[in-house]
Amino acid sequence: MNGLRWSPERAWAWHAQAPWLLGFNYVPSTACNTTEMWQRQTFDPAAIDRELGWASAIGFNSARIFVQYLVWKNDPDGLIDRIGQVLRIATRHRISVVPVLFDDCAFGESPRFDPYLGPQSDPTPGMILPSWTPSPGRALGMDPAEEPSLKRYLTDVIAALKSDPAIVFWDLFNEPGNVAKVGTAPFLERLFGWARESAPPQPLTVGSFTDNESLNKIIYRLSDVVSFHAYTDAAGLARQIEVLRIEGYPILCTEWMARGLGSRYDTDLALFKQEGIGCYQWGLVNGRTQCQYPWSNKRGDPIPETGWFHDLLHPDGTPYHPAEVETISRISAGQ
Repeated sequence: MNGLRWSPERAWAWHAQAPWLLGFNYVPSTACNTTEMWQRQTFDPAAIDRELGWASAIGFNSARIFVQYLVWKNDPDGLIDRIGQVLRIATRHRISVVPVLFDDCAFGESPRFDPYLGPQSDPTPGMILPSWTPSPGRALGMDPAEEPSLKRYLTDVIAALKSDPAIVFWDLFNEPGNVAKVGTAPFLERLFGWARESAPPQPLTVGSFTDNESLNKIIYRLSDVVSFHAYTDAAGLARQIEVLRIEGYPILCTEWMARGLGSRYDTDLALFKQEGIGCYQWGLVNGRTQCQYPWSNKRGDPIPETGWFHDLLHPDGTPYHPAEVETISRISAGQ
């Protein structure tokens, strides 16, 4: 059983006992990327405690959190300890956690395809996620000699954390095939195999994010629960959900909410809740990731007339739009 994808029956049983997951993708406002979040010299548990407290007060109950392979490679015990600290903080605030172990995304004027240790580049004014780097990145991810270490990272993290009740599910690879190009179909096959060797009690998933039909078929075939990204309006969201229902498994939306592309809290959260689909908006507290800016912005561009692209709160915890926070709290409370 441990070496196989979950059956639909097991997946739906997990879904039935879980709460409706109302979550957010989380990087503390003091970090520009996953290296700055997790390396010892810039890890900021006080900010994490403060910001997860704000999230819980609004009504959120889950956080999707990216982990950086390079930090583990340099300091494996330290990273595991710091993840444990975050899990304990999240538990105090009644928030479950979705670890994301690999990532193919990079942004900025000259995207860095590889993470690096030490002080991170200060964000470029006017641009979204300008300091973001992938995990493990192109150089390490495409080096066959690195694969035993990549496997050990994944299995060590899962083995260390799988018994923690804060973990709700595992997202093994964010947007495979994005600019770093490490997340190929063969790599994903191996990744799921490694994860299943660790026999976590939680489901495994990778989210679809493009119309790459061949890659999506592999992702859906391997995942214990189906997950996807949706930066669109409510009509586009409903169409994606309708297509994914065909898979016959529970559905999760692990990234949504881009105001400039039509996302709205009142319509979209109501749809997610009606359909029983857990959802994770992009961002929480605005900060060094600069997610108030849209993907199309160049250096020095202002926030467009459509307003913030992502994020919900200012760095002091006040809402960008109080009505949005009121809507989240109302829907979370079942009203």
